[in-house]
Amino acid sequence: MSNIKSRLRKEKIAKILMQISGISITGSLFLIIGIIMYKGLPYISWEMISQSPKGGFYIGKGGGIFNAILGSLYLAGLSTVLATLIGIPIALYLNMYIKQGSFLEKSSKLLFDVLFGIPSIVYGAIAFSIMVWLGIRASLLGGVITITLLTIPIVVRTIDELLLTVPVDLKNVTKSLGATTWETAKVLIKYIKPGIFTAILLAFGRAIGDVAGVLLTTGFSDNLPKYIDEPAATLPLAIFFQLSSPIPEVQGRAYASALVLTLIILIIVICTHILASKQKKHKI
Repeated sequence: MSNIKSRLRKEKIAKILMQISGISITGSLFLIIGIIMYKGLPYISWEMISQSPKGGFYIGKGGGIFNAILGSLYLAGLSTVLATLIGIPIALYLNMYIKQGSFLEKSSKLLFDVLFGIPSIVYGAIAFSIMVWLGIRASLLGGVITITLLTIPIVVRTIDELLLTVPVDLKNVTKSLGATTWETAKVLIKYIKPGIFTAILLAFGRAIGDVAGVLLTTGFSDNLPKYIDEPAATLPLAIFFQLSSPIPEVQGRAYASALVLTLIILIIVICTHILASKQKKHKI
């Protein structure tokens, strides 16, 4: 009887701790969004979103952040495409061509887990070294190299986890029909297709919000990025530079820029949840 009471007491304590954790995390999220909206909404305008910075924008004069919005979309879009084209074949190779449970398979996945957790500033330093070696200046290309290296582990590990959810019977039936390994892989890709889009959106969300990785490699420019070898502004860097200003109006614009970035991330999260729900229905 005392054993049952003890278990019930532990369960009640665990439930209370989980509730406190959930309330704390949710409250922190709403607090952050509330601060951004409270400080950013008074400064956001169509002029700010649709125009590039004019002379003295970072000391309180006219203009906007359109160059940073476009630069962020270019940077995140190109790097996500490259990371997807590189990451999906790697994930398929780890699951289809390497013996499962082997040392190579385990060590490879461990390596990508480590790469997944490395801070983005480390990727920035590595990419900067590569740029110096290749003679590439700080530009959109440098940022794409950095963010591609950063997002490849995200794509690989996400696709890898999706492939582990594929029923074994589906693989066996496909192979029993005489399909080659590559043909079987194409069947599995079709099965996890909604999940692949989820992985792409996750990588895109990480790419568009990164600042440390592009600080050394992308540079910064008030002009719209026309060519890949030109410096490009990004929203995170624009926010950083505006918050560094002692002028209240410029700091308010920083929160408005953060609000724009938050809305972009929110759209990505909503799309991710929609695709995740499609993946669940697909399995059923």
